Amino acid sequence: MNPKGRGGREGSAFTLVELLVVIAIIAVLAGLAYPAVQSYFEKGRAVKCMQNLRTLGSALNLYLAENNGKMPTMMLGREKITDDVPVLDNTLDKYVSEKTAFACPSDQKFAKATGTSYHWNNALNGQMVSALRFMLADQPMHIPLMGDKEGFHNDPDHKVNILYADGHASKELTFVQRTK
Repeated sequence: MNPKGRGGREGSAFTLVELLVVIAIIAVLAGLAYPAVQSYFEKGRAVKCMQNLRTLGSALNLYLAENNGKMPTMMLGREKITDDVPVLDNTLDKYVSEKTAFACPSDQKFAKATGTSYHWNNALNGQMVSALRFMLADQPMHIPLMGDKEGFHNDPDHKVNILYADGHASKELTFVQRTK
């Protein structure tokens, strides 16, 4: 047995080659893990976005309570935040305590430019909540109220979030098919 340790050296320090091999292995593992980690972060942002829509739905319910169940009259959206038109963020703002609810975490441009990441279904303007209709749908679970302005989410199965009149949020836009 060699009293000086491995290879005739004193102590058991790593050689430069061994250190480089360990660093290379760590780099490869980190490179393999990065897409998975990014995917989890994006899923988290999509869930937060869906929660924002539910918060805006709660704000809409407060608005409806103060306005005898009549839907607000708002534009689909606006081009610039300085445009003086009724949209989600300036119509429901007094009912939302956390103003970040108007911005999807994955949205990098619309919220800053227009005030919100979400659009309003302006076909519902002025309708009574008790008699909502949209296209062929007359049941709240099939009537979209608001949703992402664009496919912000980088998940192929989850591009856009939609809030429906019954209060549920979904990553799918569904319509009622006419029965014969």
